[in-house]
Amino acid sequence: MIALIAVLVLAVILFGIGFAVKALWWVALAVLVIWLLGFVFRAAEGGGRRRWYRW
Repeated sequence: MIALIAVLVLAVILFGIGFAVKALWWVALAVLVIWLLGFVFRAAEGGGRRRWYRW
């Protein structure tokens, strides 16, 4: 019985980690797309070599 509970707890933990990693990949992909769009839109404005970020 204890072994069954241990396996179930391990499965839940691994599922949670897998879900979190997959969600983080989607967030990273969205940030990358926004970052690249920032370069594209700044380049379309012209104005030399201005930086699109403020720092």
